[in-house]
Amino acid sequence: MSPPLPSAFVGELGQWLAFAALLLVPGLVATVLWAPFLLSERLRALFRSLPPAGRTLPTYVLIGIGASIPYLAGFLAILALVDSSGVAWSNAFLTLCFQLGVLYVVGLPILCAVGLPRLGVDWDPTGYGWPTWGLLVVGAAWYALLFTVPIALLSFVFALPGGY
Repeated sequence: MSPPLPSAFVGELGQWLAFAALLLVPGLVATVLWAPFLLSERLRALFRSLPPAGRTLPTYVLIGIGASIPYLAGFLAILALVDSSGVAWSNAFLTLCFQLGVLYVVGLPILCAVGLPRLGVDWDPTGYGWPTWGLLVVGAAWYALLFTVPIALLSFVFALPGGY
C-alpha cells in the first residue's frame, strides 16, 4: 500500500487542474460552436495543410483552443491588473473585445490567405479568391463573437450601479 498524498500536494494539484480547465473549456466550447464552418472544403483544406499535415481534427482542436488564449489571458489580466472600482472593469472588457475582435477579423484572414501561402503552405484549392476571403472573415468574426458576447454582457453587468 502506498502512502497517502500530502494534502498540500493535492490542493496544489487541484489548483493546477482548475487552471488547465479554465484555459481548455472555453476554447473547446468555441471549437464546437465554430464546427459548422468545417462544412466548407476550403477550411478543411486549411486545417489539413497545417501540422500535423493530413489530419484535420487534431489541428482544428489545437487551433480552436489556441485561438481562445488571447481572450482568456486578457480577461484574467483585467481581473488581476485593473482596479475594480467604478466602471474600470467594464471599460477594460469592452476594450479587450474590440481590440481582439478587430485583430481576429482582420489579422486571421490575412494570415491564412497571404501569410501561409508565402510560407509555402498552399491550402486553398480554389485560388484565394473573394469567396475564400469572405469565408475567412465571416469565420473569424464568428469565432470572435463567441468570446465577445459573453464578455460584453459581463461588462454591462459590471457597469450597472453597484457593479457586481
